[in-house]
Amino acid sequence: MDISVVIPLYNEEESLPELYDWIERVMHEHQFSFEVLFINDGSTDHSWEVIEQLGTEHEEVRGIKFRRNYGKSPALYCGFKEAQGDVVITMDADLQDSPDEIPELYRMITEEGYDLVSGYKQKRYDPLSKTIPTKLFNWTARRISGIKNLHDFNCGLKAYRKDVVKNIEVYGEMHRYIPYLAKNAGFDKIGEKVVQHQARKYGKSKFGLNRFINGYLDLLTLWFLSTFGRKPMHVFGFLGSIMFLIGFIAVVILGADKLIALARHVPMRLITDSPYFYLALTMMIIGTQLFLAGFLGDLISRNSSGRNDYQIEKVIRCEK
Repeated sequence: MDISVVIPLYNEEESLPELYDWIERVMHEHQFSFEVLFINDGSTDHSWEVIEQLGTEHEEVRGIKFRRNYGKSPALYCGFKEAQGDVVITMDADLQDSPDEIPELYRMITEEGYDLVSGYKQKRYDPLSKTIPTKLFNWTARRISGIKNLHDFNCGLKAYRKDVVKNIEVYGEMHRYIPYLAKNAGFDKIGEKVVQHQARKYGKSKFGLNRFINGYLDLLTLWFLSTFGRKPMHVFGFLGSIMFLIGFIAVVILGADKLIALARHVPMRLITDSPYFYLALTMMIIGTQLFLAGFLGDLISRNSSGRNDYQIEKVIRCEK
């Protein structure tokens, strides 16, 4: 099969028939073999009934129905597990992503050798309250991930080689950072294509401003896990050791100062009356706690069942 189109959706009953007809027309024009996977993320309208009707009319339609709303990442995860196409296309169900972009995305994967191609909605039909935070968010994501050529990490329209979606785990709200997840898994040939952004035709957006706050927190989590996930002692142990050492040196200096004063018979207040003593003691305690956190994290990491899960592309064995 050439293409799997994975479409997560929540309350998009009006747009689904039109979206499928559009996808079908494009696929037939370019003679692609294809499947369309609709992932119904706990919709409360008649979206699932529409998907069932499409499934009875078209053999290319498949559907997954969640009992409740879990979010876009779980929907993509389940869609990726079921996808059978050599190239996997993801798009939103609100008709803001154009299926006319699919042939070029497919060509970039199959002919130019990209692992992942992300859409870039250069001209957007969104209010400034959405576009300005999006630009700041994408700038931060580029800096932290090191993927400098992407302008829109969160664009729903993306294309992947099948190997990519079968070797990454999209969880929580990490759908925003699939290019970063792919890079961490060793798929570093990541490209971008300017795509058409269309104004929403039906319904209203399901995302609020809280996604930007959550997005930054998820980005920090992903950066930390990708950098120190398998070696937590390297960060917690290092910081703990530094803090403990600074606190210990401060206590030694206070003690030496007290001893010198006593040797010279100079009146001096008790060490415990100095605020510096408590600051130094606090640093030693926090340093010890950080070190123990790193030690425990290392123990957990070393005993994890996935501690030796590495992305292996090919193996050559000699026949005896």
